[in-house]
Amino acid sequence: MSKQTESITFLARLALLVLLAPVLSVAADDVRPAIAASVSAERIEADIRKLVSFGTRHTLSDTRSDTRGIGAARRWVESEFRKISADCGGCLQVITVGDTVSGAPRIPDPVEVVSVIAIQRGTLDPDRMVLMAGDIDSRISDPMNFTDDSPGANDNASGLAGVLEAARVLSKHEFAGSIVYAALSGEEQGLFGGRILAAYALRNGWRIKAVLNNDMIGNIEGIDGVIDNATARVFSEGTRYTETADEAAERRSRGGEVDSASRNLARYIDRMADDYIENLDVMMIYRLDRFARGGHHRPFNEAGMPGVRIMETHEHYHRQHQDLRTEDGIRYGDVIDGVNFDYARKLTALNAVSLAGLAAAPPFPSEVTIAGAVQPHTTLSWTLPEGMAAQNLAGYKVYWRLTTDAQWTRSRYVGLVDSYTLENTVIDNYFFGVASVAKDGSESPVVFPGSPGSFGD
Repeated sequence: MSKQTESITFLARLALLVLLAPVLSVAADDVRPAIAASVSAERIEADIRKLVSFGTRHTLSDTRSDTRGIGAARRWVESEFRKISADCGGCLQVITVGDTVSGAPRIPDPVEVVSVIAIQRGTLDPDRMVLMAGDIDSRISDPMNFTDDSPGANDNASGLAGVLEAARVLSKHEFAGSIVYAALSGEEQGLFGGRILAAYALRNGWRIKAVLNNDMIGNIEGIDGVIDNATARVFSEGTRYTETADEAAERRSRGGEVDSASRNLARYIDRMADDYIENLDVMMIYRLDRFARGGHHRPFNEAGMPGVRIMETHEHYHRQHQDLRTEDGIRYGDVIDGVNFDYARKLTALNAVSLAGLAAAPPFPSEVTIAGAVQPHTTLSWTLPEGMAAQNLAGYKVYWRLTTDAQWTRSRYVGLVDSYTLENTVIDNYFFGVASVAKDGSESPVVFPGSPGSFGD
């Protein structure tokens, strides 16, 4: 190699380092490895055992007892959130959000459905929120049986214990955006806690960018005979529930069936597992939820908010919605013995690092558009944010992938610009998107152009 060639190569490398400088600081500034390591299986186990100790947490169960029923359970959850807040100097705003429900198939008579919420406000963009949810309530075989024991150890004390543990760990840090920790009621009776909270969020101007619904994160022994502690499922809707007729016409012409905001949130969580959680792989399921079943992310999707369900990969149906009994040598019931606490720790850590990245990211790209029909090049454009919310913005990355690829495979950091052209990259052959990058290297999810992939303003 000639000295002239060596000089050119050195200058090219130097230019690349300057271009990538904002994203090369990740290793030094990234708190997510420490966050993942801080999640405790022992604390999760203690929380699950406490929730089981209330006997039943059925939505229609006793609300006055201090030791049994959903009233005692939700007061304990509120007290735990307040303890966590005290440990971080009052960093959590703890509230209850509820409404009276009646006339429903599983709530025929008036019942107050109350959820317990803790809000960790962001330093730069406090109305931009990401939310982690788990359910307080439990049930057995008869969904109307609110008196018999219903331990609900995995469904869903595991998910709620994960929410509490994530709050303990993440409240030790500050983020640009806000994190909401939600203990939701009424899930088994018709997803009422989520419906009530989604309506509350809209009334109060919460800009919810992501809902991580955790429902059953502790079982590793499947009804199919598989024992698996190294994978987790993330369910996400494809076409948005709130899509209009005009938006459907746009999607049909330009694509986006597999690139809703919820679907790209799932891809983001998959990347977090690869980068931060040892021995855990995400199986992305291209479906709103399990076949013909539902969960508490659904009402948020129906309100236009991106959301996914995070859960175990192999369910055991003898341990779900079952009276406590033994028949023909088979033990039925959702008891503590069916929970693997280290597995629950891994899925909680996945939530924690995902929430940290989402909350630390700059404003998600908005008004993303794409052009390039009958041209050799593809151009992406977006709107640059202003004000305090943008103070941690370093620049943007453009992403693209083959249309048959499940995950984003190619990316380029393009700096602090509001458009970028990928030369000699034909728009017809790939899917494209853009992510914002913070000064510490944190990224937003990839935003697909147009209405199909929008995360909102």
